[in-house]
Amino acid sequence: MAYWLMKTEPDAFSLQDLQRRGQEPWDGIRNYQARNFLRSMQTGDEVFIYHSRVPAPGIVGTAEVVCAAYPDPTQFDPQSKYYDPASHPDRPRWDLVEVAYRRTFAQGIALDTLRTIPEFSDSPLIRKGNRLSILPITSSQWQYILQYAG
Repeated sequence: MAYWLMKTEPDAFSLQDLQRRGQEPWDGIRNYQARNFLRSMQTGDEVFIYHSRVPAPGIVGTAEVVCAAYPDPTQFDPQSKYYDPASHPDRPRWDLVEVAYRRTFAQGIALDTLRTIPEFSDSPLIRKGNRLSILPITSSQWQYILQYAG
């Protein structure tokens, strides 16, 4: 099992949206490194959901990968904002995984707090300029956040 962090902007799709739907394809990823992380995810991997572009960005809850990577159909749809004319069904460039809601934390764990936690000192999450929407999380980071969240 592996651990991940997936960033989302709550005005586009929030943890509460995932909770209402139960399960959802995590589509629209258009960064090669983030795509490669998606491709390495397996069913059963656990995920922190991180809300970005909010006054206090941070980890707000958890989800689980319930379907491993497969081609993201939005890349082939000219009506989709995620359409990629360079992608072809025989050679898809972009993948998605499906995630299921697991838990909402009573209180989010803000990025400012994460910066003070020694387990995150080497995490790309706290580095200035990091814009990746998907990041690996270590087992010790996962356990620490679960304990911190109560």
